[in-house]
Amino acid sequence: MTIHVEGTDPYAWPYDGRLAGGHLALVLAGWDAGWTSRCVSIDEPDRCARDLAVAVDALGGLVVRLAHTGAAPQALPVDAITIAVPGIDGFYASALDDLLRTQGRTHLLVAGHGLEAAVHSTLRSANDRGYECLLVTDASAPLTTDLEAASASTVTMSGGIFGAIGTTPAVLRALQPVPTLVPSTPQEA
Repeated sequence: MTIHVEGTDPYAWPYDGRLAGGHLALVLAGWDAGWTSRCVSIDEPDRCARDLAVAVDALGGLVVRLAHTGAAPQALPVDAITIAVPGIDGFYASALDDLLRTQGRTHLLVAGHGLEAAVHSTLRSANDRGYECLLVTDASAPLTTDLEAASASTVTMSGGIFGAIGTTPAVLRALQPVPTLVPSTPQEA
């Protein structure tokens, strides 16, 4: 079955329609006290990220939070794997790529704190490594509102040079389990 997240830009994400738990990971960049304290507003992005974590976990997806430069990771309502990263890019000198590849995760929802820094850098690096990426814009807290729109727009340039962008409500609708149809049996008289 082919499933896409509604309303993604610039293409229907994921491009191959394989939105299954076994391929999916939610990567929360900047998910630590250091990045959180620098963001202008985190309430709505954090609510969205937590909703995504619950949905991805329920579908059998992997939830990963990145703790940059030794900062304590923020809590989530599900069990999440914490990866310590020494820099801004979540893949740089960390176990993130090995974890995703050994777990067979090819499709990434990317969000977190520091949209124009930790989130964007991790997203670009993931795309360069061949992952199918969706930046979940409303689950990403910017450091400044001045660069928020430009950071999202950069992802969509050249037909999706770094992936696609979408929103939490659309992702949550796409992640809803497909009901199994039970064949009806005639009732006895």
